[in-house]
Amino acid sequence: MAAHDHEVVSIYGYSEAQIDKLMTHAPECVLMWSTKDGWPVGVVHAFVWRDGRVWMTFAAHRHRAAAIRRDNRVSVTVSGAGASHSDCPRGAATLKGRGYFHEDEETKKWFYQALSEKVSPHSKEGQDHFYSILDSPLRVILEVVPEKWITFDADKSARDLAGTLSEDEKTPRLNSDSERMAKERERRGLGAR
Repeated sequence: MAAHDHEVVSIYGYSEAQIDKLMTHAPECVLMWSTKDGWPVGVVHAFVWRDGRVWMTFAAHRHRAAAIRRDNRVSVTVSGAGASHSDCPRGAATLKGRGYFHEDEETKKWFYQALSEKVSPHSKEGQDHFYSILDSPLRVILEVVPEKWITFDADKSARDLAGTLSEDEKTPRLNSDSERMAKERERRGLGAR
């Protein structure tokens, strides 16, 4: 690894299989949206990953519900740091997507059960209790459909620093690490690489 290559991180992307494992095993995500006056805001949520989409819930009167109904462009970030499952990759993924609300009984039934099992995997009593908390008339379910992923595989980065990552394991360098980095280095008088 050449000097300053630590600034190049887009080459450590996840595969689709790694994204699926992270999203399946990570316990929480951060949902982000924009307020009416343009401020970015985020809140931590327990979530379910199903059919390539993120599902979460909150009460319909929350500010985030009104904001997402106004502009359904959202982001969701998930880190593998809090996962207890050994198959969960280290690193993080952020998705840019669109949020869609559901309030039908069929969706509530499968989602509340799936979230209860995820939150309390070893206790049927805990699952039943959490389900009863979720099952309230003000609750909505948000489905986030991914449109773009930004990922970072911490294991690939560590292996590259150790000199054990092969070139064919790296993902293509993104514009931020090719054109934009070169322009910023030039602006700062650091020279080309």
